[in-house]
Amino acid sequence: MNYLAHSLNCVDDPYETAGAATPDWLCMARPRLRCRSRQAAPFIVADAQPVSAVARGVVRHHRDDDWFHQTAAFGELSLELARRVRRVTGESDGMRPSFLGHILVELLLDAAIIDEDPACAARYYAALSDVDPASVAGAVSQMIAADASSLAGIVARFVELQFLYDYLADDSLALRLNQVLRRVRLPALPERFCEILPYCRGLVAAHRDELLTPPSALPPATPAASPLAMLAPVTAIVAACRS
Repeated sequence: MNYLAHSLNCVDDPYETAGAATPDWLCMARPRLRCRSRQAAPFIVADAQPVSAVARGVVRHHRDDDWFHQTAAFGELSLELARRVRRVTGESDGMRPSFLGHILVELLLDAAIIDEDPACAARYYAALSDVDPASVAGAVSQMIAADASSLAGIVARFVELQFLYDYLADDSLALRLNQVLRRVRLPALPERFCEILPYCRGLVAAHRDELLTPPSALPPATPAASPLAMLAPVTAIVAACRS
């Protein structure tokens, strides 16, 4: 799950919204540091604000990812988008198509949310504009018992760039994907990559509600071989990169 989807149920609380983005921000600020649910959970009952709200957001982030990656829609769409990537890149194996299939579902879901409700992204950035980046960094430093002061600059830059809007256009989405690929030391995308994006957008948008519904709220599925087991190695790499 990506930034905007994580915020849908907490955007009215700016610091919880920031907390829901913190695991991904921390990866950019100090890649070897992580803020896990077990580190954040004890601070939810803290008297001091905004520490409690940031902690709630961190726990929300990890809880969301846990159920999101277990949805049938996520597993099936990730595999289908990975197949589309293989066709346009000519790769018959390797991790890049599977990695991109995973990431594309998440980024295109955010794009679908904005398409349906353009004001959603504006509310998101307005909420984050109300937080003090240094306070977020200080809260996270307490949770992980390490210096996370560099997180403040990431938060400020994130609000300034507002790059979630880049997901709405194919060229700018490809640019953002190449940035992610560089971060995980995978090759850049070929120019033809944008050819598959309109189809991928439509596919993810058509399954928006399924992707945003926890499996426990869905009717039981007919027993079948799950595609999620095939995605386990990719999910582990994405988690290491983004949370």
